[in-house]
Amino acid sequence: MRTRRRLPARLGDSFSVGGAQRAGVGRSRRDADDLHRPFHGMRSTRIPETFRQVVDCYRPRLRPEHLFSGRTAARLWGLPLPWHWKKTELLDVVVPLHLSPPTVPGVRGHRLAAHKLRPWTVAGAAVVDAVTALFTCASELTVPEAVTMLDALLTTADDYPDLGPGRPLATMDEITQRLAEWGRFPGSGTVRKAAPLARTRVESPKETATRLLIRDAGFPEPAVQHEVRDGGRFVARVDLAYPELRIAIEYEGDGHRTDKEQWRSDIRRQRDLEDCGWIVIRLTQSDLDDHEALVARLHHAISAQAV
Repeated sequence: MRTRRRLPARLGDSFSVGGAQRAGVGRSRRDADDLHRPFHGMRSTRIPETFRQVVDCYRPRLRPEHLFSGRTAARLWGLPLPWHWKKTELLDVVVPLHLSPPTVPGVRGHRLAAHKLRPWTVAGAAVVDAVTALFTCASELTVPEAVTMLDALLTTADDYPDLGPGRPLATMDEITQRLAEWGRFPGSGTVRKAAPLARTRVESPKETATRLLIRDAGFPEPAVQHEVRDGGRFVARVDLAYPELRIAIEYEGDGHRTDKEQWRSDIRRQRDLEDCGWIVIRLTQSDLDDHEALVARLHHAISAQAV
């Protein structure tokens, strides 16, 4: 059996046909059946199975002034999109108005005025800035989904899941200014409706969903990341709170259940809060899916604390 020539290490796992040619790889080797063809003109040593692998397979094909945008940019920044990634999802690539967008299968090309393009590099990928990432997928979002993404842009929390480098990724002043600069665009009305509902200091998408659910149920909006103190002593920082009524609302993700130390810490926090006269309402995804029980518990807690 004939041994295939080893590929130059500098090509990496994914490379363009042109890049292989410049590295001295002949046509028969770069067209061999042990290499995959994820995009036209591209070769890969493996079949891409994850979002990041698909992006990495296309990266060498990006031309100057081409940037990932839309859903692709939002995922690279770690912004909380409402859709789970699937292998069938197209990559979004944007170019300035004077250039032709890519038309290869697997890619959705867009054009955008040059003054709206603010190039960044995230984990080695050429991408639009985080605000433009939101704006270029806004037409696909509902108002609550846009609020969730805005909360992620505004957060200063170090532990917000999956977000890219830097906190915050944007300020509300910057977002407002960019909205004015962009004027009307697909989804601009959604972002403008969502902006007044966005809050800083949020620590997870589920916290946003909980806050909006409570608000939509007719309750006053709870405070975000409220610090509870007892005579100057720090007791806890809670996701959402009605401080005057001493009611705390905490969303519990799976990590709170599967991490033994986290679970024990949660129990201690709840006891400390209850010792200070607080009612603690803990909820999970099932409460967001069917929120009637949560609404009833919140009504009961407000009635009990208002006495």
